[in-house]
Amino acid sequence: MKNYIATPTRTKAILNKYQFSFKKSLGQNFLVDVNILQNIIRHAGINKQTGALEIGPGIGALTEQLAIHADKVVAFEIDQRLLPILEDTLHDYSNVNLIHQDILKADIVEVINENFQNDQDVHVVANLPYYITTPILMKLVRDKLPVSSITVMIQKEVAERMAAKPNTKSYGSLTIALQYYTEAEVVMTVPKSVFMPQPNVDSAILKLVLRETPPVHVDDEGFFFDLVKASFAQRRKTLQNNLKSYFEDKYDKDMINDILEQSGIDGKRRGESLDIGEFAHLANTFLAAAKN
Repeated sequence: MKNYIATPTRTKAILNKYQFSFKKSLGQNFLVDVNILQNIIRHAGINKQTGALEIGPGIGALTEQLAIHADKVVAFEIDQRLLPILEDTLHDYSNVNLIHQDILKADIVEVINENFQNDQDVHVVANLPYYITTPILMKLVRDKLPVSSITVMIQKEVAERMAAKPNTKSYGSLTIALQYYTEAEVVMTVPKSVFMPQPNVDSAILKLVLRETPPVHVDDEGFFFDLVKASFAQRRKTLQNNLKSYFEDKYDKDMINDILEQSGIDGKRRGESLDIGEFAHLANTFLAAAKN
């Protein structure tokens, strides 16, 4: 068997060679199980015709497997200390382009256009640090990238929230936001024991398939997301009470009750009982009432 990076022995040897110390602030946990990496690549739909965009390659465990299975890999790394390590561990793979940049500040569309062919199928594949999972995923989906899917390893609890169904504890404003842009599915779980150092929680692989158009029509996306956020502000409160608290400067109590009545949605329901279609209908009803 090839001496892959994603084994405990090889990972320890690399870390010792470079005297590398983990930065808690960057959420660094390196995966040391090749089978799991290959499963991620299979779920992501990577093959020799596809391009792969990686975020946070670490010492190159996932990058190496992507380089073996994909046509080309572009990886963003924010930690400068890892650049010489990556140049060493990935020197056999000429199809990898490393970019030293914070993904949240990058013009990802430009990077994709510069690195991949025009009609190439590109997929984002990453092991995301827990502390910054949501901002990264929201940037990826809102930037309307020319990619087919996003397959990420994230904290299991967060993955469950992102792919949740109405009337469950995990369902919330994050679920709705991702559902608006993508179809989300948790494709596998990953035990904490396969990481170095071992994190406190298990992980899961979340696959997001980008939608060509949202599943609902909203008259104003910004307002729609504000209303969704307001509806989950305090989970134990009714829809009516959450909306009154959030919109108290814009709409009085009677107007909110009238709008709820017009929409046909019972204000005594809680936010977690509404599906995305009901949220869209309620947001559009609010905007129509505001114009009158």
